[in-house]
Amino acid sequence: MIARREALIRTFAASSVRRSLVVALLIGTALNAINQGPEIISGHWPVWWKLILTYFVPFAVASYGSYAAFRGSD
Repeated sequence: MIARREALIRTFAASSVRRSLVVALLIGTALNAINQGPEIISGHWPVWWKLILTYFVPFAVASYGSYAAFRGSD
């Protein structure tokens, strides 16, 4: 098992962050298309807080998944 500090360092290493960003980009774009696509297509601006959260949540989930994998089971 890895200590929490080491797991956090590995979670926020460039390769892990890059992987989480790719997940956030792919999943966030799909979710925005589903949730706000009709409004955007009709010419309305997206709701900014929803736009930000729709990308942040998959990033946070992917990052936590990395942390949990590095940390191992307690």
